[in-house]
Amino acid sequence: MSTVNYVTKESLEQMREELTILKTSGRAEVAQAIAEAREKGDLKENAEYDAAKEAQGLHEAKIAQLEGIIANARVIDTKDLDLSKVSVLSKVKITNMKTKKVVEYLLVSEKEADLKAGKISVTSPIGKGLLGKAVGEIAEIDVPAGKLEFRIEEISL
Repeated sequence: MSTVNYVTKESLEQMREELTILKTSGRAEVAQAIAEAREKGDLKENAEYDAAKEAQGLHEAKIAQLEGIIANARVIDTKDLDLSKVSVLSKVKITNMKTKKVVEYLLVSEKEADLKAGKISVTSPIGKGLLGKAVGEIAEIDVPAGKLEFRIEEISL
């Protein structure tokens, strides 16, 4: 099942650059490692060769995954965002109703998510719970630790 990945133009360019590197120098490095391991003798008992072939499989899987993400990417221009409701690429300031702690998140695609940078995926429980909410609304979100309530304080770019 393929899902649409909403990304910024910059993120799409970064993914394309990463894919190019993986397909060119990345494949060359993997091929070199396989060639070096092959020179070390009998392939049936060559753990280095097995490891190099496994690394090749993982490398090709990463390429295929990135190609899928790029194929399903939809570029969103921040000028087109409706700031009356929480959506992909909007920055939202929320208050945890229980702890009164205020946090700010940028809602991004799964590929761009980075909690340390304040970027959460729209497919995460909190991301899903915030989507479509307006300023002042309370979002009740089921998370593994239980139910959390957040009040939407501000929506911006």
